[in-house]
This record gives sequence, structure tokens and C-alpha cells, in this order.
Amino acid sequence: MNVLLGMGGSPDGFDALEETLTRARDAGDELTVAVLDTSDDHDPDDVESEIRDRVDEAGVEASVTQLPGHPGSQLSQFAEREEFDRIVIGGGQRSPMGKIELGEVAEFVLLNADTTVTLVR
Repeated sequence: MNVLLGMGGSPDGFDALEETLTRARDAGDELTVAVLDTSDDHDPDDVESEIRDRVDEAGVEASVTQLPGHPGSQLSQFAEREEFDRIVIGGGQRSPMGKIELGEVAEFVLLNADTTVTLVR
């Protein structure tokens, strides 16, 4: 399966990276990690460096690219243009009432992507 993981520098994104690396290693998935510019708190170059280190540690072959611009639309368009089988994103916290609360990027991708989306929470 040709998988695209979209992530910024949040802990949810790195949790999704770890889970996706495990699956890629076990299932033989072809993996691309898209670094999204999701906030002023995380420098995309630093996030990319951390991703490359974790990919190397996992022993998985993966390409890493940065997608500047609106994160949700860039990720959705990239997935469609490159014909990925699945988009993986991290996110989704439970509210005190037990409902899933999604971040802006996760919500946009889930509602707008033509590619199948997996939400890792």
C-alpha cells in the first residue's frame, strides 16, 4: 500500500509516525511523510530532521517532503495528485463529554480528501 503520513511537530503527529512506521515495516507499505507547517511552535526543518532520525532508527525506507501552504488542502491535493492509497494523520482528543475533538487540519482532511483517511489517536 502506498501511504502518505501528514504531520506537523505535535506529539499526536509523532505518535502517528511511530504507528505508521511499525505498520510499514510489518506490511511492507511504501511510506511518504509530508511535513506540514501547522504552527509557529514547530519549525518544519526541525520536524523534518526528527522524522528522518526516527525513520532511520525504525529501519524503514521512507521519503520525507515538506508541503508549504494550507496544511489540509496541500496534504489532500498531494495525496490525490500522487495517487496515494491512504492518508494517515494524528489527532483527535476526547472531550469531557466523550466526544472526539478534531484539530483544524484533521477535520479538513477528513471532510475533503478523496483518498481514504486513517486517524490515529
